[in-house]
Amino acid sequence: AARMFLRLLSDIQWRAAHPKWRRMTSSQRSTSTTAEPHPVSLPAQAQVVICGGGIMGTSVAYHLSKMGWKDIVLLEQGRLAAGTTRFCAGIVSTARPVSIELKMAHYSNKLYQQLQQETGVQTGYMKTGSISLAQTQDRLISLKRIASSLNVMGIPCEIISPKKVLQLHPLINIHDLVGAMYVPEDALVSSANVSLALATAASRNGVQIHERTCVSHVTIQKGRVTGVETDRGRIQCEYFVNCAGQWAYELGHSGEEPVHIPLHACEHFYLLTHPLKEPLSSSLPTIVDPDGRIYIRNWQGGILSGGFEKNPKPLFTEGRNQLEIQNLQEDWDHFGPLLGALLRRMPGLEALQIMQLVNCPESFTPDMRCIMGESPTARGYFVLAGMNSAGISYGGGAGKYLAEWIVNGYPSENVWPLDLKRFGTLQSSRTFLRHRVMEVMPLMCDLKVPRWDFQTGRQLRTSPLYDRLDAQGARWMEKHGFERVKYFVPPGNDLLDLDHSKTFYKPDWFDIVGSEVKCCKEAVCVIDMSSFTKFEISSTGDEALESLQYLFSNDLDVPVGHVVHTGMLNEKGGYENDCSIARLSKRRFFMISPTDQQVHCWTWLKNRLPDDSNLVMEDVTWKYTALNLIGPRAVDVLSELSYAPMTAEHFPSLFCKEMSVGYANGIRVMSITHTGEPGFVLYIPIEYALHVYNEVMNMGQKYGIRNAGYYALRSLRIEKFFAFWGQDLDAFTTPMECGREFQVKLDKGMDFLGQEALWEQKQNGVYKRFTMFILEDHDTDLDLWPWWGEPIFRNGRYVGKTTSSAYSYTLERHVCLGFVHHFDEKTGEELVVTTDFINQGEYEIDIAGQRFQAKAKLYPFSSLFTQRRRKDEVELSGYQRE
Repeated sequence: AARMFLRLLSDIQWRAAHPKWRRMTSSQRSTSTTAEPHPVSLPAQAQVVICGGGIMGTSVAYHLSKMGWKDIVLLEQGRLAAGTTRFCAGIVSTARPVSIELKMAHYSNKLYQQLQQETGVQTGYMKTGSISLAQTQDRLISLKRIASSLNVMGIPCEIISPKKVLQLHPLINIHDLVGAMYVPEDALVSSANVSLALATAASRNGVQIHERTCVSHVTIQKGRVTGVETDRGRIQCEYFVNCAGQWAYELGHSGEEPVHIPLHACEHFYLLTHPLKEPLSSSLPTIVDPDGRIYIRNWQGGILSGGFEKNPKPLFTEGRNQLEIQNLQEDWDHFGPLLGALLRRMPGLEALQIMQLVNCPESFTPDMRCIMGESPTARGYFVLAGMNSAGISYGGGAGKYLAEWIVNGYPSENVWPLDLKRFGTLQSSRTFLRHRVMEVMPLMCDLKVPRWDFQTGRQLRTSPLYDRLDAQGARWMEKHGFERVKYFVPPGNDLLDLDHSKTFYKPDWFDIVGSEVKCCKEAVCVIDMSSFTKFEISSTGDEALESLQYLFSNDLDVPVGHVVHTGMLNEKGGYENDCSIARLSKRRFFMISPTDQQVHCWTWLKNRLPDDSNLVMEDVTWKYTALNLIGPRAVDVLSELSYAPMTAEHFPSLFCKEMSVGYANGIRVMSITHTGEPGFVLYIPIEYALHVYNEVMNMGQKYGIRNAGYYALRSLRIEKFFAFWGQDLDAFTTPMECGREFQVKLDKGMDFLGQEALWEQKQNGVYKRFTMFILEDHDTDLDLWPWWGEPIFRNGRYVGKTTSSAYSYTLERHVCLGFVHHFDEKTGEELVVTTDFINQGEYEIDIAGQRFQAKAKLYPFSSLFTQRRRKDEVELSGYQRE
């Protein structure tokens, strides 16, 4: 049966679909499993070398050739599409919770639909639609949130009743369903044939394809790719693309300078049956039953059904794997729970004859999102791998975005959620990856409510205060491997309930965070913010200042001791980073950035700073513990501890000074809090961290001091209209679009990166505008909460999405931040967004299909309203610009 199945998916379908394939490729296809001479030698050099002939590698080759690049070589160690692509279930689904993944899947669907006509290769494309089932109300809410995103993108989608499910798929048992989501344009394809069709088109456009050619390693000199060593010789190249699937990790580590690609393989099972007595219609919708952990699709009159079990089986941890993936051993005991779920969902299958249980490796990543982008350590080394069992859905779009990245230097969409540089080297530990993918694979089906956290790979990076804070009731989340406090559970609370608070509605920590926010506004709180990225940049002459002046939009030529908020912009004026820079001395600067900027920002600066021995950049994140003292009494606590006046006259806003705090010297104190509230951040050498924390807490007792976490900080910054990078700001957002013109000095006396784009926006206007929304008819206790990603409607028309949301304990209402666009009602063309356009609209926020009225503001609210007021006493129209 195994041999029959493999032959069916490979030789028979491949050769029958395109008998002229031999003549289309630049190398002869070997039909034997033994090594044969290669009639066509490898070229000595190429512009781009792609490793991997699956759906990813062929998609990148296809899109590069479409963009006009011809000097491309694709190398495959076995046969094309003989890896994970061959075993892919062939389901093209656009129902994705992450916006960029949704866009990739939507593009893939459109591409595959026309690929057969373009290439003449049968791809098996069949538009069947898909039905995602909900057995619980929470699951239905999550589907409604996805449906809202699909609808505003123009992808047909509807929430349907169980009875409608039965009409669309008569074999489905609906007794335990509360509803479902129907996406009629989802499709099925033959994954291997799609890959071969892409390869065919690429070959016609000049791409050379060589099978049975193994890449041993990539050569890197002075931080750039220079060539590829193979078992058939060397190819010099400018760009290398690692599309090696489950082998991407090993290939990345094969050279003298490793490229860390954090992915790990697990066994993935699915069942194939013989045709039913009355063969299933080829147009029956695919069924996705996440609560049952299974998917079901038609397969040649029978069914193909697999799933994501709770107890996955990682493999190849030691690096052992196969050249071309052969079918792994059947494990019926392991597949048993999924088979049970299948029979409960389709009871009529009990008498069906099983053809085979397929077991094949599938690669998963630490955060369930695929990996793409350029290596932070080797310029010209690109990666596209780790598809988390969604390779065929993402293949077309992912290949397109990576090709754009290679050709243009950046993709056409914000792909930061997928960027390789979101990971550090710490996520490449094989032990970490093995444990994490054992959690990730079940999470593919688990219900993921807002603010859920991974449980594996924790306590990896911690503050020196971790144990002390943990003993005081800290509840933790993880960011870039760093443990950060969400909130502190007061003594006497039910800790178990809070640890398992999973809801789309008002969470159990609501009152706890509210009390922390109240303390930040009325007394003083301490938040450990040690995870923030911290760099020092210095020079012997003026090199540091001159370089930073070019790379940052604000004027950094300020007096020593001043702190500057500034953007690190790209050529289009978009935010590559949003940071604060303190001038420690004439030639020395201290830079504070978001936690997940550690790899990205370092790489961006390293690639653009001059190669000058007089200029030094050092990552000092690990050297300093950061304590954020927030609140009106912070000044009293710090004054008493330092015996120095800390009032605004002596220590103005955005000022930095080294001071003594308690017995500790050399504490960098900055008069910023990242929240809009008064206070200071203390950057403390780690050996003094515990001492300074104890001193602060002891001295602060008489001022009502308490610990606080990031949930309180989030509420404070959102109600003050503070945008954060990675949530609200990205590489496609400029200062002009988010009200940060004051952080740009267009006339600072020298050119800077992104300046030309900002001048153009200043003269011509912007096409989106960062806006604050206050929900007006929303019941915090009873209604679904907004979290992020909710569609925004103006006068009934879609204009954008929220990027951040939090409950404002000051306004006693929910506040959402997001971008408003202006689309022409007839053509859909983007128009300039003016202040009048924002102010004159009637707005609604769509939360899982239910719309709530909202008041739009372009500026934060006046301190006049920082005291708590009853809702019916607040007149939003009376708020003044701050």
